[in-house]
Amino acid sequence: MRTGRKAFVGIAVTASLAVVAACGSSSSGGSPSGGATSPSAGSLGNFSGKTFTVLGQWTGEEQAAFQNVLNGFQKATGAKARYTAAAGGDEATVLGAKVNGGNPPDVATISLPGALAQYASAGKLVPVSADGQQAVKDNFAEEWSTLGSYKGTLYGVPMDAANKSTVWYNADAFNDAGISDTPTTWDELIQDAKTLGDSGVKVPIAVGGGDGWTLTDWFENVYLRTAGLDNYDKLTHHQIPWTDPTVAKALETLKQIWGDPSLVGSPSAALKVPFTGSVDAAFKAKPTSAMVYEASFVASTITGDKDPAEVGTTAKFFDFPSIDGSSPALEASGDFAVAFSKKPVVQAFLTYLASPEAAKELVSFEGSGFLSANKNLDTSDYPNETLGKLADALVSVGDNFRFDMSDQTPAEFGGTPNKGMWADLQSFLRNGNVQQAQQALERDAKNAKGWTS
Repeated sequence: MRTGRKAFVGIAVTASLAVVAACGSSSSGGSPSGGATSPSAGSLGNFSGKTFTVLGQWTGEEQAAFQNVLNGFQKATGAKARYTAAAGGDEATVLGAKVNGGNPPDVATISLPGALAQYASAGKLVPVSADGQQAVKDNFAEEWSTLGSYKGTLYGVPMDAANKSTVWYNADAFNDAGISDTPTTWDELIQDAKTLGDSGVKVPIAVGGGDGWTLTDWFENVYLRTAGLDNYDKLTHHQIPWTDPTVAKALETLKQIWGDPSLVGSPSAALKVPFTGSVDAAFKAKPTSAMVYEASFVASTITGDKDPAEVGTTAKFFDFPSIDGSSPALEASGDFAVAFSKKPVVQAFLTYLASPEAAKELVSFEGSGFLSANKNLDTSDYPNETLGKLADALVSVGDNFRFDMSDQTPAEFGGTPNKGMWADLQSFLRNGNVQQAQQALERDAKNAKGWTS
């Protein structure tokens, strides 16, 4: 399961808790800067003969890429990690069962801050050591430290990341329509979509409304640009109601695209299209669409299709556009490594994961599609220019990014099919009723349990 998709996790405290995981140059010449930690066998320690366990969600090429990281740590310290991929890729459920059963792994990856907070509040996690804290501070924007912390204590080390503020487009369709420049504003996006429609593209913008999480990502990007960072944080933690005027403005803005059948086709048809289908519509051999909004993992979704468009040639991306002059902002998602064990080798491993060296081992594996938010990783370490550009946007925005909103809310509200945000935004896509959508969202938010401040 790729970063930013949704997964379930349960842990036992006094009862079972559940949360859901949905959703400038980054180069410094390849050398850590600002005092960044550069782990080596000497600085991490000698752990020859030591072993530890790691539970993750990755299989196939992604697992092979992560194995590069494990191999690098073994070379530096002599310690060997025993990696287990969760059955069916549902790492959160498997992890919850192991923790509930009193047999957690030494290290696990967690896809959202809400899960990290619940494990930490239950006393299940071991804080990151001073060396690990310094490595995270040196190599990541401050917001990543905040996301990996609970009540001011760092428990999670950022690993991979997804840039969720990208719009992917079919360059051939743009050329055929006479569009030479990609849009940088919301109004330009709408105008280009109309031009594509006039040129014969059946559904200019493919919307994968069959997967409700794609609609939450649409909303979150629009809200980030129309309401700003502070309101985004407040709404994320339900500190302002969903009936707030800022939500109405974001929904009205979304309606400019979602409510225009000439741009997105029939809403009822869009609600039957899964995420993969929306990508396929824009990049299959005979495309019916020319644009699709979703995250950086669209690139690997394209390459997984039969007879796919070539990423970087026909399949390209541009940043989610500015709305009403909004400043650059970015939505991201990612995985954090957390420790359930007090073994010294585990703390050394977390410190290593925060380093540019570990990030390079992860992202340089051809075909994995991994990105890293490590600001001291050279973009030339990525296997292709497109991934480098995606990572550059992720890093260069600095602290002007926010983690996927729905991934930070309680499971029943932010990440459950046919419930909460997913269902309410699907209904909004169908009927375009702003007031009804706000009332439904606020009702479901109030009924959800597990909000964190």
